Amino acid sequence: MAIARFPSLVIDCPDPLALGGFYRDLLEWELKGDADWADLRADYGQCISFQQVADYQPPRWPGQDVPQQMHLDVVVDDLDTAEAAALGLGATRAEHQPGTTFRVLLDPAGHPFCLCLT
Repeated sequence: MAIARFPSLVIDCPDPLALGGFYRDLLEWELKGDADWADLRADYGQCISFQQVADYQPPRWPGQDVPQQMHLDVVVDDLDTAEAAALGLGATRAEHQPGTTFRVLLDPAGHPFCLCLT
């Protein structure tokens, strides 16, 4: 039994509405948000979110001087149950927990991801 309903990709950027508008036009999905955060949703529920980051620097791909800036948000019904399951699979809890409606974990390779309530 899956502990999550669907993942959502979160992309760091300087202006969530501007970047979201680009992808809205490219994908023909619905965009909602503000200066700090924007969600781009398909009719079937898939979501790409855009997160404002101060002093944003674009990635320098394929080099890693400034690596790619995105993380996975996993929508769950119960944070405690989902966190326990993820920890059991090898994740670790990040020391910094900046919110109450989500939990920041690190995958086995150290990449951050969030478990988020709907």
